[in-house]
Amino acid sequence: MARNATYAEFWPRYLREHARPGTRRLHYAGTALTLAVLIAAIVWRRWEFLAAIPVLGYGFAWVAHALVERNKPATFTHPLWSLISDYRMFLLWLTGRLGPELERAGGAAKRAESAPEHG
Repeated sequence: MARNATYAEFWPRYLREHARPGTRRLHYAGTALTLAVLIAAIVWRRWEFLAAIPVLGYGFAWVAHALVERNKPATFTHPLWSLISDYRMFLLWLTGRLGPELERAGGAAKRAESAPEHG
């Protein structure tokens, strides 16, 4: 993923780099697990659980990019924007609002959205 000058330029490119539903599903799994571990760490005051968060989040994402999308994760060029975008994509998906974002991003993301994501 090339460097972008602004987050507004980065976001559509990020979505195009997550065009395949399988890639997004693995991202969702990793993101959901990071939130579950964070909640568990807070509830049980087990701060050592926090060490698992990057492993879960990045692990699922990097597997998705290596095996499904076959591209380089955005983490390597824009770590903070990539992290923000992972949670943004997850929340948009949970609320049923990801489709229009993918359509606006165009390209492969638009074509991939026609594949069912919930299933």
